[in-house]
Amino acid sequence: MKKVLLVTAIAALCSHSVQAEVNISGFASVMGGKLTSGTGVPEFGLGPTFLANYPTVGVYEDEWTFKPDSKFGLQMTADLTEGLTATVQLVGRGADDFEAGFEWAYVSYELNEHWTIQAGKKRLPLYYYSDFFDVSYAYLWVRPAADNYTWQIFNYTGVNAQFNYQLGDWAMSGNLYTGREDDGENKLLSEFFGSTPIREIWKDIIGGVLSFNRDWLDLRFTYMTYENQRYRDGVPVLWNGKDTRRGNFAGFSANIDYNNWLLLSEVNRLTLDGGDFDTYLISAGYRIEQWTPYISYADFDSEGEVHSTTSVGVRWDFHSSAAFKFQFDDVTDDGFNGGQVAGDSKAITLGIDLVF
Repeated sequence: MKKVLLVTAIAALCSHSVQAEVNISGFASVMGGKLTSGTGVPEFGLGPTFLANYPTVGVYEDEWTFKPDSKFGLQMTADLTEGLTATVQLVGRGADDFEAGFEWAYVSYELNEHWTIQAGKKRLPLYYYSDFFDVSYAYLWVRPAADNYTWQIFNYTGVNAQFNYQLGDWAMSGNLYTGREDDGENKLLSEFFGSTPIREIWKDIIGGVLSFNRDWLDLRFTYMTYENQRYRDGVPVLWNGKDTRRGNFAGFSANIDYNNWLLLSEVNRLTLDGGDFDTYLISAGYRIEQWTPYISYADFDSEGEVHSTTSVGVRWDFHSSAAFKFQFDDVTDDGFNGGQVAGDSKAITLGIDLVF
């Protein structure tokens, strides 16, 4: 039934091409990899595992697989004239057996040259790479390290206002948003961290993003607050006797693209239920004609859950719309008191990202 609805939605959008100009673009990743060594977490009955992507539970084990990081996407934007546009994005991931679903579905109205109002389903803009996380061609690595890009919820439905201004030599842009997300059976909590259906709700979301760009420097500040509810087998989960808890997320990133050097950094803190969850990512790369070797380190630190990933790899831009990538990841899991995630692991991944 879901596939029928998707096809119907595409047909409906394209059928109005006489009245509206429809622009179609897409992206794809074909990535294969395997675990080279790992400890797993014996106390949880988990064998050697490399958890490459937390929200979608992209998992590598001993055998070669092309599922965890492979995906395809199709985006269609209809220009309805007079500042009004409609956008839908369909994504199918190998981690979900390539079952396509709406990742984005929203309308935009351009108020003036500085402000645009949007409403619908979008990606939650927590991290620097959140808006184009699925478009792997747009960034250096096979994937941003999971230690930093780690939370259960990554979309929301609501309204937002985007703006942009020029401040001297600085280009300033931002996004103010509010909404909610109700995931009836959260994949990470239900399948990886548990064995029963878990409904995860983030409501009363209010957040903002502010970015500054000047020549080779990008600075980005982000803040979000939300109310969390959770149900296990339909029964409310309680925290200190309450069925809700307040989360506050703050982040900062500074990225440099100077001559042939790339220096990328991001640091974030989520304060939830009285505890702090700290993550950061730092990466460096150097362009040598079509080749960009890189090294990266990411870290997650909270009460009990402590893990980090060191990555080395290379990107080869062999085509104007495609890049070959190879990456080796070394994960150290120092969790304690039941806070281990997947244990220590080492894994390799390689493949092609493309856009069209």
